[in-house]
Amino acid sequence: MSEWYETLTGLHGRVWDTLARGVADARHPARLPTLATLSPDGWPEARTLVLRAADAAAHSVTLHTDLYSDKITSLRYSPRAALHIWDADQALQVRLQATVTIESGNATRALWDRVPDHAQQSYGVTPPPGTPIPTALDYVKSPDPDSFAVLECAITHVDAVHLGTQHRRAAFSRGSDWVGQWLSP
Repeated sequence: MSEWYETLTGLHGRVWDTLARGVADARHPARLPTLATLSPDGWPEARTLVLRAADAAAHSVTLHTDLYSDKITSLRYSPRAALHIWDADQALQVRLQATVTIESGNATRALWDRVPDHAQQSYGVTPPPGTPIPTALDYVKSPDPDSFAVLECAITHVDAVHLGTQHRRAAFSRGSDWVGQWLSP
């Protein structure tokens, strides 16, 4: 029997198992992927978000954010993003490319009602995120469902690297119907 990282099918399955664990376990490294976007003035931007859902069958992941954050401006400029996860315990690096749809308002109201009170504190800051303030704590958190946004990320490309004794790397893409291809690590 082979290890998960020795076959394309095993590696692809492990990527989605890792994402699912990130959704289910707040302490798992996949819980906090780095999201990278491109700003309207052409600069790359990266920040950490919380992974809220992962759907292997649809090849999609879901993140939540404040509708008035800079990442929304960037995604409206270019609705493409990359996500990066490093899981040291598995020696697994996962890079995802995605097209992103922003949902807010009535489309997210039912979901907002299920967000725990402590998490709602992240959506609705005055002044809006990224606004210069005179001192470090010169802002007010006031949960606001109109500030809540859901990022639906349709994965278009997966790059997975296992950094074991022998390094293995593979790519999977929507365009190839998720048939994997080994790559030089």
